[in-house]
Amino acid sequence: MRVAMFGYQTWGHRTLKALLNAGHEVALVVTHPKSEHVYERIWADSVADLATENGVPVVIANRPDDDMARAVKEAEPDIIVANNWRTWLPPEIFALPRYGTLNVHDSLLPAYAGFSPVIWALINGEKEVGVTAHMMNEDLDAGAIVVQHAVPVGPRDTGADLFHKTVDLIEPVVTEALALIAGGELAPTTQNPAEASFFHKRSLEDSRIDWTWPAEDIERLIRAQSDPYPNAFTLHRGRPLRIVRASVSQRAYGGTPGRIFIPEGDGVVIVAGADARRGRSHGLVIERVRTEDGTEVAARDHFTTMGGYLGR
Repeated sequence: MRVAMFGYQTWGHRTLKALLNAGHEVALVVTHPKSEHVYERIWADSVADLATENGVPVVIANRPDDDMARAVKEAEPDIIVANNWRTWLPPEIFALPRYGTLNVHDSLLPAYAGFSPVIWALINGEKEVGVTAHMMNEDLDAGAIVVQHAVPVGPRDTGADLFHKTVDLIEPVVTEALALIAGGELAPTTQNPAEASFFHKRSLEDSRIDWTWPAEDIERLIRAQSDPYPNAFTLHRGRPLRIVRASVSQRAYGGTPGRIFIPEGDGVVIVAGADARRGRSHGLVIERVRTEDGTEVAARDHFTTMGGYLGR
């Protein structure tokens, strides 16, 4: 098939690689300029570089405009394939090819449409994550599903682990979806809006720990924001303290959320949970921390005395 490809960062890079490996004729690549946004510096394999290495014309833009629409029309694609294109595409672009536009999204749609789906899914304790290829329509990530592959979330998986698991699904999902479309076997499944959820782009503030959350939820937040993501953080004596590794306490602890309470195992227990005062909530055992200057230390070396509160 003759393809125009829209994409950015490693997700777009893997998509373009899949198209090239499958022998499709890639007539045009559209990608965003390099960004200094903290989340866009991570997993930042260049779509433009890969296209140039393979002799594919490249358009670099932040948003669709008349020049972009003209370039797509002149490329005469049978289909557009998009992955991690960060702004909405208008119908005059996504509906231009005879087969429309296939969008590739790293969630099990209709759940977790929008941004940072793998991180949000891990925070929320989902048992599976995955990748969905769907036909684009006017609503973001809401078009009919063509192919969907899932992988399990392990009990100690981090956000980085799940990135690697899901990004490895891109090539088989793209290859399978285009084979179905080219072979006239397309039978897409309409998404159920009642099962949909839509998430915003993550920012640094979204990594701030709320000690009224259950310890289990905070522990997942810390894993979701593992390196190379900006770590989950709290305040200690008014200064940011990033939490590198933590676990849920063996015992239940009572008191006020955020209290630096007692050593347990390899770390220090912080009281957690809105109902912690009842004494039936597990705490969060902080094991390793990263201080404001970037130094990583064991929690027991950082919290040399018990007492006081985090988050203040």
